[in-house]
Amino acid sequence: MGDPRKSRKMFHRPRRIWATDQLSAELYIMGSYGLRNKRELWKAQTEMARIRNQARALLSSTAEVRAEKEKRLLNSLLRLGLVKEGATLDDILGLKVEDLLERRLQTLVMKKGGTKSPYQARQIVSHGHVSIGNRKVNIPGYIVRTDEESRILLHIEVAPKPAEASPAS
Repeated sequence: MGDPRKSRKMFHRPRRIWATDQLSAELYIMGSYGLRNKRELWKAQTEMARIRNQARALLSSTAEVRAEKEKRLLNSLLRLGLVKEGATLDDILGLKVEDLLERRLQTLVMKKGGTKSPYQARQIVSHGHVSIGNRKVNIPGYIVRTDEESRILLHIEVAPKPAEASPAS
């Protein structure tokens, strides 16, 4: 970490933010994962670009340097749940932003808790109704590690999704 008085942005915005196909793709991702604004999406895109850059740099490095750093990178991504056991650098280059967004606490609460929408899951997390183990976490963008995934606890009853109503005849 650097000096708190010299903070830097954690994201890079796209060069052309008004491209029509890019706008529709971003809007779809934001809706499916319940992101608050484009900045959250851009942070995830920047993080994935950083990971892929590390993998590309390792592919072009020498064998002795590559062996140690490749193992370290794969172990960290395995801990985050982004790659499976026995993955290679090519698997890292194949990662998408959606893979990282699937590891957010908000998304995992939606899948585990059965909330009606990702926005409801976001509200449950930000209001402090979720804990990981004995630690309360109220950050929807928290990246959940694989060892923490089984310890996610909801402290609120979520109403089940309504059943499909049959059409009246």
